[in-house]
Amino acid sequence: MATKTNNPPKRTAKIMMAAGIGHFIEWFDFGLYGTLAAIIASNFFVSSDPATALLKSFAVFGSGFLMRPLGGFFFGSMGDRLGRRKVLVTVIVITSISTFVMGILPTWHQVGIVAPVLLVMTRLVQGFAAGGESSGVITYLAESAEPHRRATLTCWSENFSFMAFVCGSGLVLLLTYWLGETAMNDWGWRIPFLLAAPLGLGGLYMRRNMEDSAEFHKLKATGKIEKSPLRTALKTSLSALLFCTGFVVIKAVSSWVLQSFMPGYLSTHLHYSRTDSYLITTLGLLSVAICMPITGYLSDRWGRRPLMLVACAGFILLTYPAMLLMTQGSVGSSIAAMSVLGVCVALFNGGCGAAMVELFPTAIRYGGIAMSYNLTVAVFGGVTPLASASLISLTGDPLSPAWYVMITALISFIAVWFAKETAGKVLD
Repeated sequence: MATKTNNPPKRTAKIMMAAGIGHFIEWFDFGLYGTLAAIIASNFFVSSDPATALLKSFAVFGSGFLMRPLGGFFFGSMGDRLGRRKVLVTVIVITSISTFVMGILPTWHQVGIVAPVLLVMTRLVQGFAAGGESSGVITYLAESAEPHRRATLTCWSENFSFMAFVCGSGLVLLLTYWLGETAMNDWGWRIPFLLAAPLGLGGLYMRRNMEDSAEFHKLKATGKIEKSPLRTALKTSLSALLFCTGFVVIKAVSSWVLQSFMPGYLSTHLHYSRTDSYLITTLGLLSVAICMPITGYLSDRWGRRPLMLVACAGFILLTYPAMLLMTQGSVGSSIAAMSVLGVCVALFNGGCGAAMVELFPTAIRYGGIAMSYNLTVAVFGGVTPLASASLISLTGDPLSPAWYVMITALISFIAVWFAKETAGKVLD
């Protein structure tokens, strides 16, 4: 039976806010590209067909994910050797700078082919930094939590990221409403990216003042820090790496379908107005943020596997009907459909972070999660908008992306089914 540690509520709240606010800023910055993909397409890619321009924009979106495994290897190893806090400070600085630069890039109409080249380079830097973010925050929160409240605390890493998506999508919605689609397309799209500078300074302040996790302090005190944590993880924890990979497949796909694919899909393929598309997406993401603390709590009560299995089954059974409902042209029905998918996302992510942490020992935890998480996100999550849009172009069926979600949900269902329950275990 897991022993409980004495973690005062005020200290727990401080830990959660220090890690979470930085995580919010990190994913507010990183997720803006997906929300603004359709507008970026019109500014950086010349094409007479909006769907083709959107495909190119999604390809650049995916390029950032190609760098995430490299960032994961680099920052994961650093996090296990030097500490969680130092890495989390570094990645927020890199992401904020690259996001701000994206807001001042010249467009195709100003510099031609140089514009998309600069866009890709900026996105690659963003992706490299993102490789150290999620695995670091999940590790930090879990190592600072009591065993019986681990999912309750770690789910806030996911919740802060979805709140960031909500705020990013909501900001784009308000700007589009206030400025109008023409002004938003011409120059208003830059405003959210430029906010990265003040937000990044706030996140840097929060992270510079947080302590390292209790588990890492113990590891450092005993002198058991691994010199080559990634190599050790590959030698000693291959099954854990494989299970973690299986968990992340639907986690990555479902998140980026809602946040990055849907705004462009609704406006370009289903012909909703930009304002309605952002409204539908914002409220769908809000459903995830509202449900996540509840599902984290339930994961600590009932275990990781039951909620994750139900979520996978929900994606398999409900994704196609939900997307079919979106094609009916009703904003209200589309919001309901997005919210149904959002509940499934919350059910899976409520316990997934804790489940990944519980697979690895402290000495290789950051790097182990970073390797499997970022490789999987690069292969499945980063290509989700591009793969989904390509399926529509190839088949002519606006519902074809549902099959991509359903197949990836089946992969994760199998991984969770064969995994052992880890709720409440002592980390080492």
